[in-house]
Amino acid sequence: MKIGLIAGGGEFPGLFAGKASEKGYEIYAAAYINEADSKLSECVHALEWIHLGQVSRLLKYFKKNGIQQAVMLGTVKKTRIFTDIKPDFKAVSFIASLGRTHDDQILTAFADLLEKEGIRVLPSTFLIPEIVNKRGVWTKRKPSKTEKHDIRVGWPIAKEIGRFDVGQCIVVGNGSVLAVEAVEGTDAAIKRGAQLSGGTAVVIKVAKPGQDLRFDMPTSGCKTVETMHRYGATALVLEAEKSISFERNRMIELADQHDIAIQAMSSKDFQG
Repeated sequence: MKIGLIAGGGEFPGLFAGKASEKGYEIYAAAYINEADSKLSECVHALEWIHLGQVSRLLKYFKKNGIQQAVMLGTVKKTRIFTDIKPDFKAVSFIASLGRTHDDQILTAFADLLEKEGIRVLPSTFLIPEIVNKRGVWTKRKPSKTEKHDIRVGWPIAKEIGRFDVGQCIVVGNGSVLAVEAVEGTDAAIKRGAQLSGGTAVVIKVAKPGQDLRFDMPTSGCKTVETMHRYGATALVLEAEKSISFERNRMIELADQHDIAIQAMSSKDFQG
């Protein structure tokens, strides 16, 4: 069995490649230059380095190797769009065909383009469903009364910001939104917001309404917890069934060490 992997940064591409190899897949990776980990070459059958925007090269590589299904995994720093993109003619035509160029629209339209070329885009979690976040309090400490208030304030705001495709994360403290994730990413948003909170910030990370869960699911891990601890955030809320976490056991251990509460919730928790 063959599968294509369009790889950005972070640990997700390597984690997927390891699991796919265990299940007998030959992995043909197209990895974004300055994003993907160079170690990815150690766990895939073949690897092609490409720049953002090299759509024709990506398609040629997949078709040459008989790839009929693929996944899109990993991060791409949004600031790279302004500094490190080399669009080919097909990419320019693709972008010109879009009415808007927000994250979800681009990703979904790109997946549609791949499928028109005979390459089916699979959900990023289809081989590793265990990384999808399950509802409940994960840590020894539950969110405090004050944190629960901030969660209730922040959840609908995070969803509304997501509806406009701005970001997936906000930081709330004492009933006020202290930071909203934009192109700088989650860690930078946590830093900005938590430093304003006086040590009581709540981080809320949710899927955008109508988000295509085949890719770009909200992601958290040990680095998220470490950043929260460094800058003074005390609770993390994730959307159950619509977000993923890496090294969850270690992540929970770190949170318990730093007295950080973690809870996965759904919109049903805010009804009534």
